[in-house]
Amino acid sequence: MKILAIEFSSEHRSVAVLDGERLLAEQTVTAGRHTAAVALIETALGQAGVDRSEIDGIAVGVGPGSYTGIRAAIALTQGWQIALGVKVQGVDSLESLAKGEQSAGRRGEITLAVDAQRREVYLAKFELNEEGIRNTEPTRLAKRAEYESMLAAGSSVIGPTAGNGFPAAEYVGRLAAGRSDFVEASTLEPVYLRQLDFVKAPLLREIPPI
Repeated sequence: MKILAIEFSSEHRSVAVLDGERLLAEQTVTAGRHTAAVALIETALGQAGVDRSEIDGIAVGVGPGSYTGIRAAIALTQGWQIALGVKVQGVDSLESLAKGEQSAGRRGEITLAVDAQRREVYLAKFELNEEGIRNTEPTRLAKRAEYESMLAAGSSVIGPTAGNGFPAAEYVGRLAAGRSDFVEASTLEPVYLRQLDFVKAPLLREIPPI
């Protein structure tokens, strides 16, 4: 199964093409919201020698992270599924970061951190071993002060917020290759743990003519 993986949840935005778990090509840029996403995809496909029509599935990182970047990646995925009917999977971006760290040889428990704005941070914990990764603490919102206390205590904290690790499309694709939880792209949503705090506007009041 040829997979196009898209990971736009941080400033390090990447696209990868895989055949199963075998990486064929990966392109990464640090242009943030100015990323030319379609051009990035075309470059990766060209490097892999794979035509658009040969892609069987798309794996997209759904965060947490840059809401704008994740929405852009989801929109691309939705359009691709409508046009070509590919299979789609959403992959947790922090899980892909943990997978990347494990593949690089890191072992033991790590805390992953992503800036959530409003003086808050997304935190998750994973155990990395020879067999793979295990989520030991689901992603949650924490105050920035807690994150800073962890750093001061010497905890092993990795992620975009710490500037020492970024989710990569390669590992989004590798995780997706071992799964079969395909979804309709229209149902994909960014990971966002806050309660929605907007108030729906009331219906317009009918004003009788004067």
